[in-house]
Amino acid sequence: MILVTGATGLLGAHLALHLTESGLSIKALYREKSAIEKTKALFKMYGKEALFAKIIWTLGDITDIPALEIAFENIDYVYHCAAKISFDPRDEELLRKTNIEGTANIVNFCLAKNIKKICFVSSIAALGDLPEHNYKERNTDSRKIINEETDWNPEKPHSDYAISKYGAEMELWRGQQEGLEILIVNPGVILGPVPKSWNRNEGSYNLISKVAKGLHYYALGTTGFVGVSDVVKCMMQLMNSNAHGDRYIVVSENLSYQTITTLIAQQLKVAPPRKEVTRWMTKIAWRWDWIAANVFFQKRQFTKAIAKSVHTKDVYSSDKIQKELNFHFTPMEQVIEQIAKKY
Repeated sequence: MILVTGATGLLGAHLALHLTESGLSIKALYREKSAIEKTKALFKMYGKEALFAKIIWTLGDITDIPALEIAFENIDYVYHCAAKISFDPRDEELLRKTNIEGTANIVNFCLAKNIKKICFVSSIAALGDLPEHNYKERNTDSRKIINEETDWNPEKPHSDYAISKYGAEMELWRGQQEGLEILIVNPGVILGPVPKSWNRNEGSYNLISKVAKGLHYYALGTTGFVGVSDVVKCMMQLMNSNAHGDRYIVVSENLSYQTITTLIAQQLKVAPPRKEVTRWMTKIAWRWDWIAANVFFQKRQFTKAIAKSVHTKDVYSSDKIQKELNFHFTPMEQVIEQIAKKY
C-alpha cells in the first residue's frame, strides 16, 4: 500500500487520481473533512468519482506523531507531497515546523517501518545558486543554467520557504545515510486545472486567477514551469524504476512571466498584461505591502523575496530526468489550454 501526504493539494490530489487509475491501493492523510471534499471535487471534475471511493483516509498531519503511527500501518511506499507554502516572513516558524520537522517525522517513520522507497516533492527554490560573479549575466540573455549539481550558497539571501525546503531535503539525505531509499523531485511552478469549488486565489493557481481578472503588468523575470500531470508521471516512473538516492529537476519550460501570462490570457480570451513592472515599482510595492501588514495587520501579498524573483532570470535544466526516463514534457501552451477548458 502507498501513503500519500498532501493529497488534498493540487499535486497530491492529481497524484492520488493517477495512482488509483493505475489500480494501486493508497492511504491519504487529512486534517479536516472539508479538505477531503476538495480531492473529491477534483476526481469529479475528471469524471472519476468511483475511483475516489478507493482511497483510505486517515486523520492527522505530518507533525502529528500518534496519527502517523496509524497512517504508516501496512505501508510499503511513500509519496511525501505535504508542505507549507508561504513567502510571508511571519510564517517562518510554521514553515520550519511543517516542512523540516514534518519531513523529519516522515523520514523517521519510513526508517522505523522499513518503507521500501520514498519520493519527496521539494522545489526549484531549494536548488543551488549561480556564482555571484554571474549575477549580472544571469539577468541578461546569457541565461546561465541551474541543474541538480549547482551548489547551494548559505551566505546568499533565500526566502524562508526556500530554506525550509532545503532543510527538508537534508532530512531525506539523512534518511538515505541510515538506509532509506529516497528520491527527490524539484518541480518548477506547477500549473494544472482545479475545480471551481477550490480557492483559486491560493498557490500557483493564483496566477491564472489574476490574469482572468485582468492583470495589467508583466515582469521580465524567468523561471521554470511544469504541468501537474507531468510531475505526477515523473514521480510514478521514478518510483517504479531502480532509481534511488538522487534528485531530479522537473521543469517543462523556462519562461518569462510576460510569456506565461500572455499564454494564459490568450487561452482565457482576456486582454494580456501590457505594461512592464519595473524594479522601482516592485521596491515601492513590497514596502507598501510591509506597511499594510504591520500597521493594518493585512496578510503579506508581495514580499521583498517575491519582488526580487519577478526580475530574476533563472533557467533550470531538466535534461537529467528526460534522459533517464526518456520523458517528454507537455508544452506549457498545452497545459494552459487544458486549464482553460476546466476554468
